Amino acid sequence: MLSRKKTHKPDTVPVAGLSIYDPVHLGIFEDGHRVDLELIYRNILMAGEPGAGKSVALNNIVAHGALCPDVSLWLFDGKQVELGLWRELSDVFVGPDITTALARLKQLQAEMNRRYDELDRVRRRKIDRTDPVDVIMLVLDELALFSATMGSKDEQDHFVRLLRDLVARGRAAGVIVVAATQRPSADIIPTSLRDLFGYRLAFRCTTDSSSDIILGRGWAANGYNAATIAPEERGVGLLLAEGGIPRRMKSAYLSDADIYALVDYARQLNAGKTVA
Repeated sequence: MLSRKKTHKPDTVPVAGLSIYDPVHLGIFEDGHRVDLELIYRNILMAGEPGAGKSVALNNIVAHGALCPDVSLWLFDGKQVELGLWRELSDVFVGPDITTALARLKQLQAEMNRRYDELDRVRRRKIDRTDPVDVIMLVLDELALFSATMGSKDEQDHFVRLLRDLVARGRAAGVIVVAATQRPSADIIPTSLRDLFGYRLAFRCTTDSSSDIILGRGWAANGYNAATIAPEERGVGLLLAEGGIPRRMKSAYLSDADIYALVDYARQLNAGKTVA
């Protein structure tokens, strides 16, 4: 069906056999059960005030993608340092540059459309793990810098429109969007964009309304309020999955040393791949 630029041989080391079609481990729920998310065919939005634990959760997802031979990592980092440790493992890395960000989103939109044309040709609804094509994981850290800070108002609006299209249509074509921001406000996360995310993870917020901007209107009034998370509870958040209610969880922690070790290991895995 769809051509793939790289292949890999089976590996007997368990982690080397990771796939994006496998659940992504994110942490534990307050009842002690694991938080394992099926990200394939889904997207996730996470937000919270600085220091609340957003970056830790984000790194767990990127780590899974980096160790999957069936994933192409597209990393957009408005601050350039949060995702910088993974840069050498990415297929695309965009720093604080709105022009490049727009060009890359247009490129990804075109690839999404190409995949849908191919799926239509072979009478299929979505790609699956048997297809020789990488799933593209688009990771955006500090969404606000691209959608409300850098560039002109027209460029910011264009960025949001492109992102909304990728979130709305990308899943079946193998495009996963992972978006994060420390500024959960309506101008950063419009309702029309937020409601497209199947997973939403709210870390500590300063106000009830900020919590609702992430999780959805009315959750704070019903007792699911990220503003009630104590400042010292870093990594604690409320996770809303499709069709469920928010559940309190704590992210698994990856130190910089852990990330360096994972990058080194992923580099070894990548050395065994061939480029078509």
